[in-house]
Amino acid sequence: MLTLLLPLTEAADEAPSPLLPHTAEIIFGFVFLVLLAIAFAKVVVPKFEKAYADRTAAIEGGMNEAKAAQAEAKAALDKYNAQLAEARQEAAKIREDAREQGAQIIAEMREQANAEAERIVTHARAQIDAERTQAVASLRGEVGTMATTLAGRIVGESLEDEARQRRTVERFLAELESSESARQAVGTDG
Repeated sequence: MLTLLLPLTEAADEAPSPLLPHTAEIIFGFVFLVLLAIAFAKVVVPKFEKAYADRTAAIEGGMNEAKAAQAEAKAALDKYNAQLAEARQEAAKIREDAREQGAQIIAEMREQANAEAERIVTHARAQIDAERTQAVASLRGEVGTMATTLAGRIVGESLEDEARQRRTVERFLAELESSESARQAVGTDG
């Protein structure tokens, strides 16, 4: 560098150039630049490196946290999907059980309704038979009384004697039943 400065100094003795600064200014500028570079390297560069390292660590930490959060979210989604599938299966099972129970209840209700209907029909038949028997007995008594009264008027004597009255009624009803049986036999033959 000195070899470069020598031709400049020789030229400086001749006449000062407006483009070239003085040698003392060049040396002072060079020293100041070296001191500034040393100060910059000792004070500013470590702060920049520390800020860069902190920023890098923060970014890497954020990326790691993001990856961990993403993995956690995926695990939660998988768990949610598994629970949802399980809930759907359970709901399907509950629906199927409800259908089976409904069918069973309907079958039981039909069976009970059939049994109740059969009981009602049996009871009604028994009641009809009892009422028919009662009506026949009542009619026999009335027919017997009317028959004895009529027979007494026809014969001209009183049939007030109870034993005689009963025999007459029994004979009349027997004749009546035999004539009705004969009429029915002729009606089915014809």
